Parts: sequence; C-alpha cells; structure tokens
Amino acid sequence: MGVKRSLQSTGLILGVLTNILLLLATSTNFWSRFSNGHNGLWLTCQRNNCTNSPCETMLTLTATCMVLASGWSILASLLGLRVLYASRKGKLIPLRGRNAYLIFLLSALLLLAGMVGYTARDAQKLDSFFSWSYFTAWLAMPFAILAGFCFLFADMILQSTDAISSFPVCL
Repeated sequence: MGVKRSLQSTGLILGVLTNILLLLATSTNFWSRFSNGHNGLWLTCQRNNCTNSPCETMLTLTATCMVLASGWSILASLLGLRVLYASRKGKLIPLRGRNAYLIFLLSALLLLAGMVGYTARDAQKLDSFFSWSYFTAWLAMPFAILAGFCFLFADMILQSTDAISSFPVCL
C-alpha cells in the first residue's frame, strides 16, 4: 500500500473517530456537573429530574455549532471514503482529497466556535465544573484537523506525481 493510500486510510479512520466523538458529545448531557446534578446542550438534570435546558444564547450557539460540525464531519468522511475508493480503482475524480480537507477544517472551526461559546458560558460559575462530554468534544477537534491534513497530504502526493509524470526523462 502506497503512502497516498495510507494517508487516505488514516484520514478516514480519524474522520470516523471524529464522527463518533462528536455524536457522543452532542447527544449526551454531561457537559458540566454541579453539586446536585448535571447539564448538557439539551437537558438539565437535578436530583434525577431532567428538564429542557433554558434558552440561552451561548447554549444555543454551542448546540448549533455542534450539530453543524457533526454534519460537516460526516459529509467529509463520506467524501474521504469516495476518494479512497476511487484511488483504489485507479480513477481520477474531480473531487480530490483537498475538498475533504476543507470540509474537515470547516467542521473543526465550527467545533471551536461552539466550544469557546460553552466555555465562556460556564467559566463564570463557581459551583460547576466541566465533565466528560465537554472533554470529548474538545478531543474531537484535533482528530478532525489531523484527518483533514491526511487527505490534504495525500492529494499533494497525487498532484506531484501527476506533475512529475509529464516531464520528459533523459538519462
């Protein structure tokens, strides 16, 4: 297996891991804990009684960014799968790894915006601390960036191979 396919496979694995982490963080309600309960993007639970989270601007921003980041990350993984499958068949397709890189980068930027918003919202509270869903979301960001760079580097290898193959070789 060549370097290009290894990078594409690694990017796809990192992309799937990013999707799992994002979906897990978005769907769970353990973003922050406090003395008598915990809360997340969707629910606030106090003493085993869960209610909908209050409508706050930063919480809505975080939830929106997390859902959009998850969607873009899934799209980038599907595009990466298509690029990997086409490269195994030996076909050149117009959708190269650079597109997967850009979409993973967009996903990471949306994730960053949402996480900064949630951090700003909860950093002022003295009786609460961040929990595992929050850290899972932060962990997804480097995986998204690394997955994008794997596809970018694989695309750069493909483009350099195409450029070099057109030069005449005289030995």
